[in-house]
Amino acid sequence: MSWNPLLDADIPLGDGVDSIETVIVPRARDLGGFEVRRALPAPRRQMVGPFIFFDQMGPVEFLTGQGIDVRPHPHIGLATVTYLYKGRLHHRDSLGTDQWIEPGAVNWMVAGNGVTHSERTDGPARQAPLSMFGIQTWVALPEHLEETDASFEHTPASALPLLEAEGKQVRLVLGDAWGASAPVATTSEMFYADAQLAPGTALPLPDNHEDRGVYVTQGSVEVAGQSFEAGRMMVFRPGDRLSLKAGAQGARLMLLGGATLGGPRHIWWNFVASSKERIDAAKEAWRAGDWRHGRFRLPPGDDGEFTPLPTR
Repeated sequence: MSWNPLLDADIPLGDGVDSIETVIVPRARDLGGFEVRRALPAPRRQMVGPFIFFDQMGPVEFLTGQGIDVRPHPHIGLATVTYLYKGRLHHRDSLGTDQWIEPGAVNWMVAGNGVTHSERTDGPARQAPLSMFGIQTWVALPEHLEETDASFEHTPASALPLLEAEGKQVRLVLGDAWGASAPVATTSEMFYADAQLAPGTALPLPDNHEDRGVYVTQGSVEVAGQSFEAGRMMVFRPGDRLSLKAGAQGARLMLLGGATLGGPRHIWWNFVASSKERIDAAKEAWRAGDWRHGRFRLPPGDDGEFTPLPTR
């Protein structure tokens, strides 16, 4: 039995219930010079499928010499995916990865039992003004993969399926949907897609996944008789066949979901785990700061500083 705290097996599906289970209004957070909007986790929804964290980053305009400096920090029990609409970010991690992420490409990092990484706009990226706009998500790992070794995979935009028809352009970032499959090696059943819709264009939700959500990044969409502007996430009940219709200005959406995991997850800072004991062990390992012999290493080429363990 998959875990979904809001789904009662005795409640009928289809016409007997509202199609939209939850509407999430993201919380705005200032990260020192730019704003993010966090849709997941939310008070009434920890996850959509395996997606447990969802941040809209920007849009923001940086002047020459300015940018993002996310210092080296640790993760366990999750996979991260950074997806940009505009700008570029420099990723380094403790595996030795040194990779720029650019619009339409995928940086997929599986933390497993521990990884450290940084993301910056450095070097040439600061020599001119820079626009930045994108989405950062975490995918919770199935319990049997929480103690695996970390890994990293970069996939360029040209390698991802691009579905185009009748005013719709959909890039499949992860998983499978609409009969296509992305080449990224995912950790459980999921889908993640970037859709651009011309005004009045309709896009059906994938019908091969249990849990499905949509986040509006630009424009607006109509679904189930309601209209939703940018900055809203809708989570839909399983089994309903639904389509989204773009508003008068068109729409850009991130669609996400998949199979729900076997239970909830504990989240503390950058750590996700099925048990508090795993969280506590990661805290102690990062607090110890033994970068040479301990559980965590700092990224080669970006080991001059790190993010301290929070005191909360």
